[in-house]
Amino acid sequence: MNKFILLTFTLILGSTALSQDDAVIMTIDDKKITKTEFLQIYLKNNNAPKYDKESLDEYVELFTKFKLKVAEAEDLGYDTIPKLVKELRGYTKQLALPYLVDSLKTEALVKEAYTRTANEVRASHILMKVDPKASPADTLLAWNKIIALKERIEGGEDFGAVAKKSSQDPSAINNEGDLGFFTAFQMVYQFEDKAYNTEVGKISMPFRTRFGYHILKVDEKRAARGSIETAHIMVAARESEGQPAMADARKKIDEIYELLNKGGNFEELVKKFSDDPSSVDKQGKLPTFGTGTTTRMVPAFEDAAFKLKNDGDYSMPVKTDYGFHIVKRLNWTEVPGFETLEENLSSRVAKDERSKQTQNSFVAKMKTEYKFKDKSKKGLKWFYENVDSTYFEGKFSADQVIKNKPLFTMDKKKFNSRGFAQFLQENQRGIRDIGSINVLIDNQYKIWEKKTILDYEESKLTGKYPDFKALVTEYHDGILLYEVMSDLVWNKAMKDTTGLKAFHAEYKTEYVWGTRLDSDVFECYSAEAAKTVYGLLTSEGADSLEVVEIVGLVNVESELNVRHRNSKFDTSKIRYLTDQKLNLGVNKVYEYDGKFYVIRVAEILEPSQKEFSEAKGAITSDYQNYLEQEWLKELRTKHTVNINKEALYSIGK
Repeated sequence: MNKFILLTFTLILGSTALSQDDAVIMTIDDKKITKTEFLQIYLKNNNAPKYDKESLDEYVELFTKFKLKVAEAEDLGYDTIPKLVKELRGYTKQLALPYLVDSLKTEALVKEAYTRTANEVRASHILMKVDPKASPADTLLAWNKIIALKERIEGGEDFGAVAKKSSQDPSAINNEGDLGFFTAFQMVYQFEDKAYNTEVGKISMPFRTRFGYHILKVDEKRAARGSIETAHIMVAARESEGQPAMADARKKIDEIYELLNKGGNFEELVKKFSDDPSSVDKQGKLPTFGTGTTTRMVPAFEDAAFKLKNDGDYSMPVKTDYGFHIVKRLNWTEVPGFETLEENLSSRVAKDERSKQTQNSFVAKMKTEYKFKDKSKKGLKWFYENVDSTYFEGKFSADQVIKNKPLFTMDKKKFNSRGFAQFLQENQRGIRDIGSINVLIDNQYKIWEKKTILDYEESKLTGKYPDFKALVTEYHDGILLYEVMSDLVWNKAMKDTTGLKAFHAEYKTEYVWGTRLDSDVFECYSAEAAKTVYGLLTSEGADSLEVVEIVGLVNVESELNVRHRNSKFDTSKIRYLTDQKLNLGVNKVYEYDGKFYVIRVAEILEPSQKEFSEAKGAITSDYQNYLEQEWLKELRTKHTVNINKEALYSIGK
């Protein structure tokens, strides 16, 4: 179970209209829950909030159970468990990120992202790998190599040929560096930025990403294709299954395509033949993909879909890594307006590499706001003189710093050399010797200074922003709740075999089988195929025929004729069995929901008590619910809960 299902809170930044009357609505032991806190959570859990007495009573009961469990977790010391403290710290840092950026810079980047979302670029590239922490000498070597390749291309050599032979991107051997069309967020930001700012036909200057140095050539730019809703018929097949299986799948999809061309109903063919379980009950419909969506399809599928000119058109069979598809266009929409995509783009910008730009701008603003004064020129002198090559062996200790000199001041506080020394000690693993201690110290200092300013501002967020404080509280409570529920309810129930068996014994009448048929089910797609199956099953030599032989004989001309399954089927849960009067042996052909069935029944199993092993999953779930209810009764006697009904019912007035 995902712990944040327990939260059920929509994490929305921004102001919430709250009452200024911050009365206490509830106390659990000595912990107060104010009207503001309660209302924030109530609004986030209810898209259409109601403020009548019944609705508020119903929600406050759920809220009480939630808070009782959290209170018990705190009493048991869960909030001091190191791994949970670390986990909450990690989530707090994530929640803080949107508050630690320059909003104006972010707004500009969101608009830029929209422009790029609405326009696609096709580019080819050549990569010369260089580690982000490479020495100046290795960096220069990679630079010289990429410059030399650029000069060769400008001298007349073909970009693709040079990429195929010299690029260190492994895919270049097959694609000659051609990356196809892409849009915002599909490449690392530096690459995306260079591609959109290079003219068609031009070759960029070398630029660096975390992968190394690149040069790119822009081949084409075009308007984005919009978003599209499709349905498909899929015949599953993978190369790893071998050529015979691939050939059978190809034959099957071609036969389905032929049926479509002869006037077959697409939705009926989905129901009969598609191997995609996620869409077969939805008439083959798939999530909308394309511009402004988070859904991506494999390129072959997308290209086939966007080539369809009209709603209702369907493609020829298309091969992907998953098998073969016939794609039907249901609806196409042009690129949405900025207002429609703004929220989604803002979220993606905040998580993307480009957010570093907004963070750098934010740090500059914090320096101004808090009257930052740099004192590092003198403060770093000790580090230049005392840190040596043993640092790269992980031997530096912050204890070496005797004089705690200020490196900068901010908000009337000093940030000193021992803090930087501690950072150096904690971050010396994996640092390569780049040949210059001074350069190393300067680089590490820049990182520490930025981190320290951001950490300082983060420490003040709960006092500045009520929304942030509420979010942190929600995550804190959710983490504790998940752990205490795991230990005292979910995992306890699964491990308590004695308790499970006792629970089963007491409530065993709740766990019974319905009528079951131990049978072979032959599902046919035409009356003729079903008639052939029935004939084979009732023929004189039927006892000597294996099921696989019967299926092979019926499917000799087409893979679409019959599908076989064998099991003990519960007639109350299988739709095509529920209303049928079936006897032992081979039953006559009948039609259900457009398909034809031949059922050979080996045994009719009457309703019976489920053994413990047969019902263990359902028993465990019910036992967990039982343990939770018993635990809540105990918590209500252990913890004191008081609800201020007057304040509660004043919400919404």
